[in-house]
Amino acid sequence: MTTSTMTDIQLSAGTGGSVVMDRCQVCGGSEIEGVLFLGYLPPVNQMRTIGQIPHEQPAYPALLQYCSTCQLVQLGLTVDPNILFPPEYPYTSGTTKILRENFAELYQEASGLLSLSTEDLVVDIGSNDGTLLSNFHLAGMRVHGIEPTDMGHLANERGIKSTVAFFGPDSAAKVRSEDGPAKIITATNVFAHIENVHEIVESILHLLDEDGVFISESHYLMSLLETLQYDTIYHEHLRYYSLHSIKYLLEMHGLEVIHAKPIPTHGGSIRVYAARAGLQEKQPSVETILQQEIDAGVDSQRLDEFGKQVVNSKMQLYKLMADIKSEGKSIVGIGAPSRASTLVNYVGLDDGILDAVLEIKGSYKIGKYMPGTVIPVLEESYLFDEQPDYALLLSWHIAEELMPKLKEKGFQGKFIIPLPNPVIIE
Repeated sequence: MTTSTMTDIQLSAGTGGSVVMDRCQVCGGSEIEGVLFLGYLPPVNQMRTIGQIPHEQPAYPALLQYCSTCQLVQLGLTVDPNILFPPEYPYTSGTTKILRENFAELYQEASGLLSLSTEDLVVDIGSNDGTLLSNFHLAGMRVHGIEPTDMGHLANERGIKSTVAFFGPDSAAKVRSEDGPAKIITATNVFAHIENVHEIVESILHLLDEDGVFISESHYLMSLLETLQYDTIYHEHLRYYSLHSIKYLLEMHGLEVIHAKPIPTHGGSIRVYAARAGLQEKQPSVETILQQEIDAGVDSQRLDEFGKQVVNSKMQLYKLMADIKSEGKSIVGIGAPSRASTLVNYVGLDDGILDAVLEIKGSYKIGKYMPGTVIPVLEESYLFDEQPDYALLLSWHIAEELMPKLKEKGFQGKFIIPLPNPVIIE
């Protein structure tokens, strides 16, 4: 796609609760380039009840952009967060084993790096069901979650104090007035989701103790490029950080990156510790990762090649599935994470190709349709009762964990791993 075509898309969007991004969200620069257009995608967590007659559903352009000034990769459109994160938002972090383990490891790492006591306050932005904070809570520390969806009520029921609200100046002031400044503020898989990022960082600074530490976890741009994770591109993810771009952002507010670490969650994320400049010891990890990014190269040429690889991967996957269907074979999807919605809609899968998408028992997504389709989300037991010929791993980033478990439970068919290049696993 040419730059001029992408610019036309950029300028024609911006209705129905959305705002066009014609400048970089971090540095404000206007020299941003279009990288990849994934079409018009529905909100990944708006799911209709099975049996409901299809009716109008919003869809928004997903245009990936690159800023050469601060190296941020961003979406070219922001969507009203009330649309993206409705009260009935169906995601729960506590149901995912890799996230539970990651949050426990974060607690252990933070405890080793920082001097913590039971008097300290830990605040989690986008705290969901309280899974992350439960680790600090069990250690006797004071905790407070800030969560805009009904999951905040669930956390309160579990004994994790939570304010049900979007994070910003008002909620930050409320928490500080109730519990004082925070020693640690965490934002895992949410710091790249919130618009008005400079207001968000200032709100974090207001809530953070003078010697406090802000810990973020975000999808890592380098992992996205290396493993072709176009399925992580959707409207909840406004920014795709490298360490260079997040460092640029934090330094604009007097914060210094003191430690960074790639982590496996969501197919590859980066954990970043930041504190007021000069107040905490800087770990060698920071310069190591910055140099690795320089060596790998993040520029227009690299991103242009990424875009071409994405299109090729899409065509390969569609051909593979077309060949399977031409033989009269059946396919189901495994897992309905948010990223599955992008893959299903971008590739163009429907209920004639996927009989169903399967989720583990207890998932809030069971009994719904996949966004933008009438592909039903059913309980995982369907896989063992019906024995479809193929299982498409929509949670492909944890394929090594999933496949042996599903085989052990009795699945006799074959697996399809869709990315980075689609393959069939016997």
